[in-house]
Amino acid sequence: MHCFCLFSPGFQLHGAFSGESFEIAQFEEIVDKTPDLVIFFGITGDELKGNTGFYEDRETGILTGFVKHSREVDYFGYMKKIILTLHNVRMINMGRMPVHGAMVNLCLKNGGSANVVMMGDSGAGKSETLEALRNLAGEHISDMKVIFDDMGSLAVSDDGRVLGYGTEIGAFVRLDDLAPGYAYEEIDRSIFMNPHRKNARLVIPITPYHNVVRGYPVDFFLYANNYDHGDRNGSLIDIEADRNAAMDIFRNGARLAKGTTDEKGLVHTYFANPFGAPQRKEQHEKVASRLFEAMYRQGVKVGQIRTRLGIEGFEQEGPKAASIELFKIVRENAGKAD
Repeated sequence: MHCFCLFSPGFQLHGAFSGESFEIAQFEEIVDKTPDLVIFFGITGDELKGNTGFYEDRETGILTGFVKHSREVDYFGYMKKIILTLHNVRMINMGRMPVHGAMVNLCLKNGGSANVVMMGDSGAGKSETLEALRNLAGEHISDMKVIFDDMGSLAVSDDGRVLGYGTEIGAFVRLDDLAPGYAYEEIDRSIFMNPHRKNARLVIPITPYHNVVRGYPVDFFLYANNYDHGDRNGSLIDIEADRNAAMDIFRNGARLAKGTTDEKGLVHTYFANPFGAPQRKEQHEKVASRLFEAMYRQGVKVGQIRTRLGIEGFEQEGPKAASIELFKIVRENAGKAD
């Protein structure tokens, strides 16, 4: 899929940042080809009714988005959001379910392997849990490959398997979400944004493009629950046997807001994904139903993982404990690598 992004001179830094986050197309890949997405970032005109919007050409399928020129959008996150929103609408049109979350391929030292998808909105604890899991790598994991770490999509292959695909080669993450010192070890490859301020961000490379587009079979699909302590037995991971009940968990999109945005308290976002899914809700429901049906048919472990990141006092311990339980269930269910 190709996206043609045009931006006004005042936003050229954000355009440069995009080259660190998304794979830049080579000339031979785009010559004489029609783009799937076209984005105009920083346009002016009194006829514009809102700050953002997009249109779909029903004949060609091309999606065109715009962001109005203003100080409020002078932030890389807004360029990234419009790109991902149009990407997700395109995925829904293709019959894929966009996933706001992260996916990793784990190769264990005992020869087993598993692909884990964690879904959740900002502050749900997915990145923190995977970072804690990474710290187990030296003892138990031979390789941990990131497929996506913010936005991906799930598709059903011709043989009925559910495959996960990514979108970005770089991650746009909060500095505080990374292990102390990690970001500065990668300083030669990263772009820092206001590191001295609250909610500081950086764009950091995470995975090569061939991993993004390959398509990895999904073994675990877990909703990142950051507000619940767990059941009576203290379990942090629940595998849901009922498909409809599982869909309700993901559809509800509950999250205890950490204050990284204007949201506070327990909030709900349709499928934890404000980018594309709510805008195409009816269409998304049909796609999601088909994907969940395929996952249960294939034996994918679907449920939720309690990171407890939103609970005061569990900011560090919550993701760590969740990662330990996740590793145990992965080790018990991991298949032998081909």
